[in-house]
Amino acid sequence: MTTVTSTDSDHAGAPTITPVLVAELAVEGEVMPVYVHVIEHPDARVLVDTGMTVLHPAGADLDPRLFPLSEQPECDLAGVDAVVNTHLHFDHCGGNHLFAGRPTYVQRRELDDARSLADYTIREWVDAPGIQYVPVDGEFELLPGIRLVPAPGHTAGSQVVVVENGGRPAVIGGDMAVWFGELDEPRDEGQRLVRSLDPELVWLSHTHEPWRPPVTPG
Repeated sequence: MTTVTSTDSDHAGAPTITPVLVAELAVEGEVMPVYVHVIEHPDARVLVDTGMTVLHPAGADLDPRLFPLSEQPECDLAGVDAVVNTHLHFDHCGGNHLFAGRPTYVQRRELDDARSLADYTIREWVDAPGIQYVPVDGEFELLPGIRLVPAPGHTAGSQVVVVENGGRPAVIGGDMAVWFGELDEPRDEGQRLVRSLDPELVWLSHTHEPWRPPVTPG
């Protein structure tokens, strides 16, 4: 794991964001990484999405190569205080069961869709024993300086995590955008919302580096 501060400025006690590679998927002949993100906040450690821990027939066509959190010795699973799911597609919620008994925050619309829509996700991963969902309706302050913000587009119930630390925010976007071009030229509500926040950087689930806004010649 490589830890980077959520902005380029140094602020004492500011949250940090650590990307953790948990899987690789084969998509259209390319290798697509799957990242989760750990937020170290002065008051708590928050994990955004949980990746996958086992193979499943529903994802066999993606030929997953897994690096589960449970098998990464540098990941202190016991030290995670809360989980946030940006959405509940299987590559984002397959490790939720590792955090049974701890609060898992998800938009209520997303949870309802994951439990009711056909071919949406792997339902037994969504409702594995012991998972304690905290359904959220709209924007929600998780901790001082950390907000959950609805960002519909990839799914109707998707949300992003906005991390403040005194300057422009950092955003953990999940699949709000899958590649940088979708933020360079935003097309759906969630992408436009994130751009409106004027973020310093945006961490995505399927890119190795964060997106940064283009530099305007001046």
